[in-house]
Amino acid sequence: MQYFQAVQKGKQRASKSQMKMFEAAGFGMLTLTTKKVGGVFEPVGEEELAAVIESADGYVSIITDADGFTKAQSKATTKDGAVATYEKLIGDGMSPYMGASIQIWSETRSALKLT
Repeated sequence: MQYFQAVQKGKQRASKSQMKMFEAAGFGMLTLTTKKVGGVFEPVGEEELAAVIESADGYVSIITDADGFTKAQSKATTKDGAVATYEKLIGDGMSPYMGASIQIWSETRSALKLT
């Protein structure tokens, strides 16, 4: 897949996740639209999994694909606030992300163990 095609496909997928985050948190920011696998750019996956990470500004609820690449995030808040958004996402039928690390922007963060 060409880079431009990966970006377009990934943007569609991430935009859907962004709207779900907006519904759960009142704010949703689009994060990644592509990921690099084996040296090749691919769109973020279709899967929507919920997680919470700690950022420099507090705790952030995220929606990630199965490989841990973020597609959407909430605003930074307290741990309780991020967990409440996570629980809304889970309550709406999203599965928890069970991996250990999350790729957000150019950083790798640890996923909080919530289940």
